[in-house]
Amino acid sequence: MEKKKALIVGASGLVGGHCLQALLASSLYESVVSLGRRRLPLDHPKLTQHLIDFDRAAQTPEFFACDDAFCCLGTTIKQAGSQENFRKVDHGYVTITAQLAQQQGATRFFVVSALGADATSLIPYTRVKGNMEAQLQQFGFEELYIFRPSLLVGDRQEERKAEKTSERVLNVLEPLMTGSLRKYQAIRAHTVGEAMVRAAAGTRPGVHIFFTDQIKDLVNATPAT
Repeated sequence: MEKKKALIVGASGLVGGHCLQALLASSLYESVVSLGRRRLPLDHPKLTQHLIDFDRAAQTPEFFACDDAFCCLGTTIKQAGSQENFRKVDHGYVTITAQLAQQQGATRFFVVSALGADATSLIPYTRVKGNMEAQLQQFGFEELYIFRPSLLVGDRQEERKAEKTSERVLNVLEPLMTGSLRKYQAIRAHTVGEAMVRAAAGTRPGVHIFFTDQIKDLVNATPAT
């Protein structure tokens, strides 16, 4: 099998860090390029890092050259400081990454979205995610993988008290969340990052959307690459 080149953006984040580790461990890829605002404290023979200002990403299109692109960019309205800044990251930076990666040869795109993503939503967060997904589908990638996890569990650099409270509640309710309710279960960021890379094994043309239950099932059913 021909070895590929992977691109990852958002590797400093909760899911992105685990996705990067899975990419570096995967035999599918002979090289991995990470783009970010700051250098990661990580050295690996397969890894190349480029510092980038996403507002000027079009000035360095060669940084986006890859076969498969993995996008783990994401923030919150609180972190971003305004709905406008949130949209710039979670919609603008994601879609410019997809556009430039495709122009530089990427045929597959893997992205972290969110449960409830809907372009017609009255909730700004899920509306932005839905608009982002809709634009990605318009690009016409041979394969597009969208991951919509529920509450993410993991060690964040910043504390999110509301998420901690939700995590405790969901942990209590999880035994009752069976069948169609499984997609509302909390999920570890490690599982999402691992699932993104495992989904890259094989060829599945078209658009594929994974909810929490399907993400967990994918990791349980698919061997590490």
